[in-house]
Amino acid sequence: MTALTEKTAPPAPARGRRWIDDWRPDDEGFWAATGRRVATRNLVFSIITEHLGFSVWLLWSIAVLNLPAAGIKLTVGETLWLTTTPNLVGAALRVPYTFAPARFGGRNFTIVSALLLLIPCGSFVYAINNPGIPFWALLLIAATTGLGGGNFASSMANITHFYPASRQGLPLGLNAAGGNLGTSVTQLAMPPLIVAFGLVAVGWVWMPFILLAALLAYLFMNNLSTATSSYTLREMAASARDRQTIVMSVLYIGTFGSFIGYSFSFGVLIKNQFPDVKGANVIWLGACVGSLARPFGGWLADRLGGARVTMVNFFAMGLGVAVVAYAVQAKSWPLFLTAFLLVFLTTGLGNGSTYKMIPAIFRNRALAGVDATRAGAVDEAVARGRRQAAAAIGIISAIGAAGGVLIQQTFRISIEQTKSIGPALLVLAGFYAVCVALTWACYLRKSRAQEEAGAPDLAGVRV
Repeated sequence: MTALTEKTAPPAPARGRRWIDDWRPDDEGFWAATGRRVATRNLVFSIITEHLGFSVWLLWSIAVLNLPAAGIKLTVGETLWLTTTPNLVGAALRVPYTFAPARFGGRNFTIVSALLLLIPCGSFVYAINNPGIPFWALLLIAATTGLGGGNFASSMANITHFYPASRQGLPLGLNAAGGNLGTSVTQLAMPPLIVAFGLVAVGWVWMPFILLAALLAYLFMNNLSTATSSYTLREMAASARDRQTIVMSVLYIGTFGSFIGYSFSFGVLIKNQFPDVKGANVIWLGACVGSLARPFGGWLADRLGGARVTMVNFFAMGLGVAVVAYAVQAKSWPLFLTAFLLVFLTTGLGNGSTYKMIPAIFRNRALAGVDATRAGAVDEAVARGRRQAAAAIGIISAIGAAGGVLIQQTFRISIEQTKSIGPALLVLAGFYAVCVALTWACYLRKSRAQEEAGAPDLAGVRV
């Protein structure tokens, strides 16, 4: 079969030149001739928009520390709501954002999702310039930064369609890492920017980059006709009830929920446990380490199997937080910082490996029992698996992001009840042990009944 390129096989004129109607990434010939180049181009510009989304999402986590200097006086409870609400809104938006690329086209929605980031930035500037603004309006403005959290789901769901199932680990890891790095960039770059230009600059600084990202997406990205479909509420509900979606949601709470929860909490934890240490100098390191580790987790999953990497990684996470708990007990700052950075490293590795698992799980399940001799049966099954995976990704990523709030609340309760984060860390270590057992039971153990029936194995290198 001759590989069709955008030049030799242009999409139907009515769809526009940025629509690709023939897309077969699992066809080796097509992938080598056309697919890899086009997929890489779309990945690069997807990363840019997602990075800005995370940067805007974390905006208030830095801003709240400087509100008194801007004339905005809040109680401790009100301050906490300003950092928690964006997390909750971002988590909720990940569900509709997942389905948006399929409904409107990946390129089209990337442009829209980028431009929507102007709303929280502009609103932030308004709030800082009007210090007498009521708290309910301030909370509403903070909530709009959740638009940045939703970007992750639409970007990941879109990029999934561009790559072969066997090569999705690394590109999905790179895509997510580029976004996650926005967390670290905000924590590193905003404090000196605030000192130099005032708090209002936190809103202005992102606007030209947002406009540039939208323009680049308009010029260089593509929509895939093969990825478009209309999702119904019934299909969304069916995906939410799916056993695989539920299991992977729990695992993703353990990986991404930990990453975002620790990123929001790291500075507070340092201040609480080591008050003599200037946490602002190191707070950005955690998110940076976790972000850079994510593509490596996807790369390992491509070669060793996502389930295997995920199980071992959860074991390392549990061990890591136990060492952090010991460091708190011993009041050792060097050990605390080293161990916590290792925990951040494992959150990144786990984020990459779990995301590799999702499309592989649904692809393998769709292919189980397919009559390969029937013309088109395999292609139909693969398309069905991609569709199911895309639906699951939105729910899984939303629950994972919401898990960050649970991490934050675990630390809050621990500090209020015991004046220490040690109990919270031990609870988290226990949760990671549960994730180890869950990964093994669901994806690495094959029952005798399955073996006798010759059922396809969801474990190993394919997941």
